[in-house]
Amino acid sequence: MKYNDKVYVDIIHYSGIEDTLKLLENFLYISYPNFQLIIVNNNPQSDLETSIRDWMKSKNIGLIEEYVVSDEIKEFKLESFLYPLVYIQVEKNMGYASGVNKGIIYALSKNDFSYIWILNNDLIVDKDALKYLLECAEEYKNKGKKVGIVGSKLLYYFNPNILQGIGGKYNKYLALTKHIGGFEEDRGQYDRDGIKIDYVIGASMFVTKEFLEDVGLMDERYFLYFEDLDWSERAKRKGYELIYCWKSKVYHKEGGSIGSSSKGELKSELADYYGLRNRIIFTKKFYPQFLWSVYLSFIGVILNRIKRKQINRLKIVIKAIKG
Repeated sequence: MKYNDKVYVDIIHYSGIEDTLKLLENFLYISYPNFQLIIVNNNPQSDLETSIRDWMKSKNIGLIEEYVVSDEIKEFKLESFLYPLVYIQVEKNMGYASGVNKGIIYALSKNDFSYIWILNNDLIVDKDALKYLLECAEEYKNKGKKVGIVGSKLLYYFNPNILQGIGGKYNKYLALTKHIGGFEEDRGQYDRDGIKIDYVIGASMFVTKEFLEDVGLMDERYFLYFEDLDWSERAKRKGYELIYCWKSKVYHKEGGSIGSSSKGELKSELADYYGLRNRIIFTKKFYPQFLWSVYLSFIGVILNRIKRKQINRLKIVIKAIKG
């Protein structure tokens, strides 16, 4: 395959320094060479830069040159990568979408790429995952399709035979999402092209430059959750394809940084609030005709919290409804 399509890899860090360093190390072994890493430290209290420097020393990775691009951006030219590692330190955490957008804005300012691969920091990617994403995108382009967002097969890192999902389905009447294949054993049942999905799961999103220039950045109003669904919805409404690339495998530790999980057992109050609040924001934006049924579904949410004896969570539900 050709290697002239440059890919920016936009990694968003909030917590879990060891996870971020493991993912960074993972890219030493990626089979597709034409990529540039962007690490966005979305946590002003996290001294990630020092940890990255220590990691370089521990791996005997030479620092050839260091550039200060701006008050928040540095570039580290390392022996191990084709391009400088870009480090962006935010002054204030404005949410996941804001962190993603900072990486995208940097890439767009350079105007030297074909794709951006957006990743959570608590992932390990298969060595061929990037190569297959690019192959999928190019294959669809050659068929005359408008390629917007390409997703990987997401598997659980600690149980790699179990699927987190291959994409998702959206229930517009209740404003609820469901990962296709979630918690199923991976037996190859989804190893085929053409599976229809309503959204690409946000842990791994491979987007084209054309999509970014046309559809725009992530919507920062969500702060946490629903950004991926919003982007996917905007893509579909402009005629872009949402593609599941089954050959691209990504292993997700999932949810440790914010206290959440797909099953919800570990859901923090922060995750609970934004998960509920953003159902309403998304509905108002895209499906206002179903706002009545979404509000009605919150009766079930309240009863569920009472059943779980989470009486203290009722104020979170009310706050989410008020927006």
